[in-house]
Amino acid sequence: MAALTIDNKSYQQIKDKSVPELPEVETMVRGIRPIAKGAEVMDFEACPCRRQPIAVGPDFDTVRKMQLGQTVRAVTRLGKRVVLTFGNGGAVVIEPRMTGLLLIADPPTVEHLRLRWIFRTGGKQQSLWFWDRRGLGTVRWLDAEQFRQLAEVSLGPDPFALSLETWRERLARTTRPVKVALLDQKLVAGIGNLYASEILHRAKISPFLPANRLKPDQVGRLMAATQHILSEAIRYEGSTLGDGTYRNALNRDGNYQNQHGVYMKAGQTCQQCRRGLIRREVQAQRSTFFCPVCQPLPRSSR
Repeated sequence: MAALTIDNKSYQQIKDKSVPELPEVETMVRGIRPIAKGAEVMDFEACPCRRQPIAVGPDFDTVRKMQLGQTVRAVTRLGKRVVLTFGNGGAVVIEPRMTGLLLIADPPTVEHLRLRWIFRTGGKQQSLWFWDRRGLGTVRWLDAEQFRQLAEVSLGPDPFALSLETWRERLARTTRPVKVALLDQKLVAGIGNLYASEILHRAKISPFLPANRLKPDQVGRLMAATQHILSEAIRYEGSTLGDGTYRNALNRDGNYQNQHGVYMKAGQTCQQCRRGLIRREVQAQRSTFFCPVCQPLPRSSR
């Protein structure tokens, strides 16, 4: 992979999209689960790296000690986090953030390797690598109570677990534009900037409409669009944008970027209505892409 080029286009892509989002993290989980689930942790190492160190908490020695000799009981996703749970009741919570990747294949670059797990299953050893170009990712050890607090208090519910009534209740609590509300991880966990734009486009809802003004049929469309877009993105193994930041566990591109309806398509004709030109506006310091024909803002909300 080429080194990061901080030109305006690349910077905007990185700034606008907290890579990875739910589909990318779910793809990571599915990619590493075959080698990690049921495996014993033989070692946990810090890789030689001259770059900005990532945060490992409460400290590296504790995280290493709590994993050694333990068996990984499950590999799951919690919002935008990868979770390894262990037989001793604790969990390692990995938050890739903007440029972190979990890999079981050769990394994009050696100099950005941060951590290595060595697993053993049936006498066979395999490695899991944490690679992070910018060093913004985090790895934390949580005991059972700390993990419960994170899952039940700090984060909102998973979008696949939300009922229609819960969607209505949560959206009714805020007057923020619905696009901004979808990015609130306490309202719903896992949706980021890219997929929020795609979801609202498919649902034909203006990103500027106050969340508490959504009509019942719009909430239903939003729920259906959320499940469809996220499921499709998982099926295509996430989105790899022009800067190549996101890669799956085998260091391969995702393919959902080829299915985008609006994201990074400003000035192009909308393929949903084939009449409007896709526009880009800034909301809460993030780029919002939408079709003004498919997603008109009601007069009463202007």
